Amino acid sequence: MILPNLLLRQLYTNKSLTREENGFVFELCNRLSDAVITGVVSMQIDNNEIPPQQLWVENGKERIPISSVSENDPLILPFNNRIRIICRDVILGDGLHPLKISIKTKAYGQINISVEDEVENREAKAVKIPYDRIDDYTPQAVKRRQEFISRFSGRELEHITNYSFDPEVVRGNIENFSGVAQIPLGFAGPVVVNGEHAQGEFIIPLATTEGTLVASYNRGIKVLNLSGGVKTTIQGDDMQRAPVFVFEDARACNHFVRWINEHVQEIRQEAEKTSHVVRLDYIDPYLSNRFVFLRFNFKTGDAAGQNMVGKATLAACQWIIENYEGIEHFYLESNFATDKKASHINILRTRGKRVTAEVVLKREVLRDHLRAEPEILDYHQRISTIGALFSGANNNGAHSPNGIAAMFIATGQDVANVAEATAALLHTEVTPDRDLYVSITLPSLIVATYGGGTGLPTQRECLELMGCYGKDKVNKFAEIIAAVVLAGEVSLGAAITSNDWVSSHERLGRNR
Repeated sequence: MILPNLLLRQLYTNKSLTREENGFVFELCNRLSDAVITGVVSMQIDNNEIPPQQLWVENGKERIPISSVSENDPLILPFNNRIRIICRDVILGDGLHPLKISIKTKAYGQINISVEDEVENREAKAVKIPYDRIDDYTPQAVKRRQEFISRFSGRELEHITNYSFDPEVVRGNIENFSGVAQIPLGFAGPVVVNGEHAQGEFIIPLATTEGTLVASYNRGIKVLNLSGGVKTTIQGDDMQRAPVFVFEDARACNHFVRWINEHVQEIRQEAEKTSHVVRLDYIDPYLSNRFVFLRFNFKTGDAAGQNMVGKATLAACQWIIENYEGIEHFYLESNFATDKKASHINILRTRGKRVTAEVVLKREVLRDHLRAEPEILDYHQRISTIGALFSGANNNGAHSPNGIAAMFIATGQDVANVAEATAALLHTEVTPDRDLYVSITLPSLIVATYGGGTGLPTQRECLELMGCYGKDKVNKFAEIIAAVVLAGEVSLGAAITSNDWVSSHERLGRNR
């Protein structure tokens, strides 16, 4: 496979060129796919050839001579892993330095990387937080960092340093690990869910510092249960990456889209080679000016999948670039997937899970437990929808991100995804029996029951309490979240219409 220069340049970590004692180092990061390096053909800096005996390679755990890397003794470099190239007996001056390195690999043949980078002068650098390049997750490495933070700040660390797990378990979840931020955890429920995937009663962990939040959701859950529980339905499931391709003119964009549509099967095969889980669902093209935005839509199993689909899309785009002429520029992400940002396209087309929760609230339950009438709640909701539309909001409900964020923190989700999960569509109507039908649709709920932070000890424990950790549990988890969100909407809506909102916060939400 021949790799274009625009992809090869991405293998070099910009600003990694650093002077060291009697030499220099720089970093390469495998941003393609799992690779096997079988040798280094040549290395130049400032157009001067560097002899192999002056070069070493460090993969995080060991440092070996470059000359020892061969087909019989290759260097394994998994996707997204890094290596450092160390050169001895060469002193670099300040300023830009052209650098060329040719590497032999099994999958891609010979890779020739040519870049310019400005040397980083370590002597001139500011004080840095301690970091162990060999293994930064040992108790000793963590201890050195804690001591540095204490000295630098002039404060002894008392609570941050108290945690109940081996630092090794956070590898891949955080860098410069130094301790924990303890967030209060409360429980609501159990909530009765009548879902396609979640069926039964579930106790709900909520991690928050906002007083009244747990009480409000608990109150909402009570009236949902008294009305027979929540019906939940998964209506969509896709995770996206959206590269952009630049062409000479708009007409060339049309030709490219036709070609993409004719070769979807080949593109799918390349994408799905990167993981036994990921599945390319479809490719959605959007054209503007001389740009083609391709919205790749994937199924990602029980993982949230942003990194998974990034890897799969890159592999697909490599094949596209190799087989189609006329592409002037390419960027793996164009901002069209709107990763961790609210957007109308994801409300319409789904990102993560599209899930709906609905209930018919009995009139007597509302009256006896929330001091609310169905007609008043429905009328207030219609007015609130005008307010949301008038203000340009993407949510006509009251506070769906409250419950979502509290559950995300408790269960190890990527909390930044709350930005997308703020989108919600709330609907109410009075039934012929004068009860209140309430439903809410979450069109871009990004959750996982495997991978990411879900395996951390506390977060895994919270998922296990709901029977939602591991394989084939993500849809169940999404339905439970939607049920909790609906409980919060009912509770706060009733508090506003019955004038209990402020008094409840004053009673439960003050700590001063």
